[in-house]
Amino acid sequence: MDIKLKVEEKDVSKAILNSAFKMWMDILEVDVVIVGAGPSGLTAAKYLAKEGVKVLVLERHLSFGGGTWGGGMGFPYITVQKPADEILREAGIKLEEADGGLYVADSVEVPAKLGVGAIDAGAKILTGIIVEDLILKENKVSGVVINSYAIEKAGFHIDPLTINAKYVVDATGHEASVTNTLARKNKELNIEVPGEKSLWAEKGENSLLRNTREIFPGLFVCGMASNAAHGSYRMGAVFGGMYLSGKKVAELILEKLKNEK
Repeated sequence: MDIKLKVEEKDVSKAILNSAFKMWMDILEVDVVIVGAGPSGLTAAKYLAKEGVKVLVLERHLSFGGGTWGGGMGFPYITVQKPADEILREAGIKLEEADGGLYVADSVEVPAKLGVGAIDAGAKILTGIIVEDLILKENKVSGVVINSYAIEKAGFHIDPLTINAKYVVDATGHEASVTNTLARKNKELNIEVPGEKSLWAEKGENSLLRNTREIFPGLFVCGMASNAAHGSYRMGAVFGGMYLSGKKVAELILEKLKNEK
């Protein structure tokens, strides 16, 4: 088969730039910004977006999924338990029953399908973007201050841009970087971020949902960031609490948005 492909270089650039500028103009003001596209962040994005909430997910790396991809120590599987298995089943993820009430899932299939689910629900995911600060007005978090991860890695001093949001979710995992930034830059708020404790899977899993909450007006924590913000245990390669935490933070924000109407 003889196919001739015709393309002008300028048209490639024009098409990309036109779409990019339209996209940026559309997301300068959203309902919710989720910082971190790991398991809890992607789950929250899906459940918010499918209810018509305008959701933007910002991920510093060029891929989403957080620490899921590597499974346990590079073996490409993760585990979940009830009732979190239903969240993965809803996303079309195949599960294999294992001992101890656990289900095993493919560590590549999980983030791929969760990401697609969030996008199909209407969430926008941007990679290669860092949140370096927060917009703080009248004692409420009102958005994020963003820059290119490549610019940060290069060490260039280049001013950022901003995105306004009704609510911001710290889903940055072990670092709880958004909450830490708020605490570090605004010491008068007396916010303490003790960081996570060593691994105790059952304790860590059960504390995740308790710690998933609005930690400061306009700022929610979910996933491992919620345990880090409260000094709770880490869990290892069991992810059930992470998905349930993402769903819970979506429900909490949906309730807040409902009450604002």
